[in-house]
Amino acid sequence: MNWKGVIPAITTNLKADLAVDHAALAAHCRWMIDSGCTGIVCGGSLGEAQTLSFDEKIAVVRTAVAAVGDRAPIALGIASLTTAEAVAMAQAAQAAGAKGLMVLPPYVYSSDWREMKAHVGAIIAATPLSCMLYNNPPAYKTDFLPEQIAELAAAHPNLRAVKESSGDVRRVTAIRAACGSRLDILVGMDDAIVEGVYAGAVGWIAGLVNAFPEESVALFDFAARGDKTRALALYTWFLPLLKLDTVPKFVQLIKWVQAEVGRGTPHVRPPRLELAGADLDHARAVLAKARKDRPRL
Repeated sequence: MNWKGVIPAITTNLKADLAVDHAALAAHCRWMIDSGCTGIVCGGSLGEAQTLSFDEKIAVVRTAVAAVGDRAPIALGIASLTTAEAVAMAQAAQAAGAKGLMVLPPYVYSSDWREMKAHVGAIIAATPLSCMLYNNPPAYKTDFLPEQIAELAAAHPNLRAVKESSGDVRRVTAIRAACGSRLDILVGMDDAIVEGVYAGAVGWIAGLVNAFPEESVALFDFAARGDKTRALALYTWFLPLLKLDTVPKFVQLIKWVQAEVGRGTPHVRPPRLELAGADLDHARAVLAKARKDRPRL
């Protein structure tokens, strides 16, 4: 698993009856890799993992693996209500051809470090696959502190990366101070990517990449090369879109944008509903301005 570069947290393509559209999913995976992305994460929050069954998640992995072959590695997000199910899902993902795992705390239960260490440690230890710990305290109410991440890294050689989504770019610096070069650090919030790269992040688990992959790859490359003039110009254009990734309806928003650019459908599984009212009006305004001012790369 390569935890560097732009790695889409892909949406899960759905048909009108809300079944997974595997043909569209395969085409989407190929588009991401054709556009310069270095890997794919399936079954994350943006992939509506909470609404997918165990078997559906593994089927999505199989489709993604078959779609891109040896061109790029596939990872699966592991988030379950129980440790036993999370371990079983990790092992099933390996059997389905995944090369990595994105390891999350339980969606509902948030507790102390002793319990969280045991939970994520069991997932990491369940397979030899390269693992990325996902830290997103605003969403999951569990905050993996830099010293705790270092403790996990010392105990598990196959923990190779951390996706940092606390919203505090200083965490990138703090994790580097605690872990050195032991872990790859990836930005998990779209509107913090340039700041995160400048602080030392080497990858981006991206959301709006699902609709604008070429711009996403270019932005990351400009920032990683230290081309601040081009990075700032592209970031300024991209930010209103990237901010759609940081609000509660980010799934609906990103899938709607995908559909508008001809690369998907807006269908989501309840309790989410497709955009309407002020949310839809805002999305239309953001996308219209982005299209009007879209830069040449």
